[in-house]
Amino acid sequence: MKTLLKTLSRKLIKEQTDKILIQFIRYFVVGGTAFIVDIGSLYILTEFFGIYYLISASISFILGLITNYLLSISWVFNKRTLDSKKLEFGVFTLIGIVGLALNGVLIWFFTEYLQIYYILSKIIAAAIILSWNFAARRFILFR
Repeated sequence: MKTLLKTLSRKLIKEQTDKILIQFIRYFVVGGTAFIVDIGSLYILTEFFGIYYLISASISFILGLITNYLLSISWVFNKRTLDSKKLEFGVFTLIGIVGLALNGVLIWFFTEYLQIYYILSKIIAAAIILSWNFAARRFILFR
């Protein structure tokens, strides 16, 4: 049993892999980390600095995007489609911009029309955007 756990943890945590399930689990962890950066920044910018929540959401999303990119290229995806890191980050960012647009629209819709607290709106939006970001990045950039 101990050997099985070691093998499983090594595959999930340490070894590079092309297996989509392991990559998705890792991306989920990376996404969670980026989400903590994102939602923490959103809360701090909105509550402590008094910045309008949609502007705070955009800034915090960008901070989360940078966190996500750095962790994704170092831990989640080991194969790259593009040779140029600048172009890769550009496409990664473009996918993120689509996510940012979805983020803004979803938070606005849930908060303004459904009268959901903006933090809960962010959580719902993040769950939807997680699937978009993983699929787009996996199949466009890291095949």
